[in-house]
Amino acid sequence: MSWFFLSIITMLCWGTADLFYKKGTDENDPQSHLKIAVWVGLVMGICALFLLPFTESSFSLSSFLTNAVKYAPASLAYILSMVIGYAGLRYLEVSIVSPVQNASGAFSLIAMAAFFLFTGRMGSIWEEFTVLDLAGTILIIAGVVALAIVEKKLEGTVQKTDKYRFSALALLFPIAYCIFDTIGTAADGIILDEEAGLGLGEIDVLVLYGLTFLVAGLAAWLYLLLKNRKAYNPFAKSERDKGIAALFEEGGQIFYVFAMASRPLLAAPLVASYCIVSVILSRIFIHEKLKRMQYACVFTVIAGIVLLGIAEGLAS
Repeated sequence: MSWFFLSIITMLCWGTADLFYKKGTDENDPQSHLKIAVWVGLVMGICALFLLPFTESSFSLSSFLTNAVKYAPASLAYILSMVIGYAGLRYLEVSIVSPVQNASGAFSLIAMAAFFLFTGRMGSIWEEFTVLDLAGTILIIAGVVALAIVEKKLEGTVQKTDKYRFSALALLFPIAYCIFDTIGTAADGIILDEEAGLGLGEIDVLVLYGLTFLVAGLAAWLYLLLKNRKAYNPFAKSERDKGIAALFEEGGQIFYVFAMASRPLLAAPLVASYCIVSVILSRIFIHEKLKRMQYACVFTVIAGIVLLGIAEGLAS
């Protein structure tokens, strides 16, 4: 399967995950983000344990630990960004949070390009780009960044009800997510690059990230136990949306690593445009209202995706 279709599947998975993250977030529960982290850690950990025998270093403890150290910066950056993002959902709508967070796609592309330029890989990468690739990528980045700007302006006009009592401060959550996600995505693109990477395969990355998130999820569960003097039950009926979100998160993660290993500079901004899916689904299912400028940004991103699809079809 080509990097383009892998990226599209990732978009759909992560956009759907955002919807269920929001549905599973209790605005009155200050521990809601930790409970989501428990669920994500559980799902990713189970998947990682299942994939462990298929890693390149599964039969060598020293190799596995070396790879864990290599991937630690990306893994920790991702976990920080995601938990911060979960916390932000208590105060802001999905249609505000997701676009601001996913401006990271543009920043990670710049960071990866700088690295490949410094290591002398940029020349060969540019040979893989067509005019349609460049035009589509520019439209996607422009649409996502413009949507983030529009959302920031709209957020400032929201009436300060209890739901938005921390909205000025709450915008720091998606901004912090954007910073850490930029680090994680750029690191993934560099680590997974077939020529200039650190020698980690896609399965290794899935396992290392999953096990790290499992540890983070267990730590969150233990904190909740000590804090509340009562064990958190992630399998309660009220926690179902958190579990669904975690499943879509892991599904997207699987397709994401293969897309990034193939064409990181093109895949990163395309995957980051999953905020468009989040915005559309939030409008349909939880009735978050959209303005004309938001629709314009959505159609700009869609036009960029269509151009990338045409370029991929012509290349095949």
